[in-house]
Amino acid sequence: MALPGLLGTEHIGFTVPDLDEAHRFFVDVLGCEYVYTLGPFVKDDDWMTEHLNVHPRAVMRELRFYRCKTGPNFEIFQWESPDGQAPQPRNSDIGGHHLAFYVEDLDAAVEYLEGHGVRILGAPTASTSHSEGQRWVYFLAPWGMQMELVSFPDGKAYERAPGTTTKLWHPADPAA
Repeated sequence: MALPGLLGTEHIGFTVPDLDEAHRFFVDVLGCEYVYTLGPFVKDDDWMTEHLNVHPRAVMRELRFYRCKTGPNFEIFQWESPDGQAPQPRNSDIGGHHLAFYVEDLDAAVEYLEGHGVRILGAPTASTSHSEGQRWVYFLAPWGMQMELVSFPDGKAYERAPGTTTKLWHPADPAA
């Protein structure tokens, strides 16, 4: 059984502390395209809690949509909430997450980010086992959000295993 009509991921939404800073990072450093802006959204009833599970007096100051080549769009929010905001979660925290960007040349992409003052977490790592053939490295957005560069130009080991019928989707092979 599956969700009726499911086609794929349309967008990923996340909150940042400074939307202008995020805009500069996504457009000027990563090369995403800005599409449009909405907001502010302010409600004086329980709409925010009912529909978005936030404090009823939380204010969504602005949201902006971006397209980053192939893959889901990004919906980036800036909020103000009377009950405060939790710190950036780590991968090990409930709700922890990261955005992974597929690049053709991992080393060139790392060098580019370093040239823009982006903090790279360790050296690129070569995966083993089912993901053999993949290299990856984490980096941090200016506000501390975890992101990853990943590349596997010759595929991953699991794709060549006998009986493999489903491949993970990635931008270099949208038919997968």
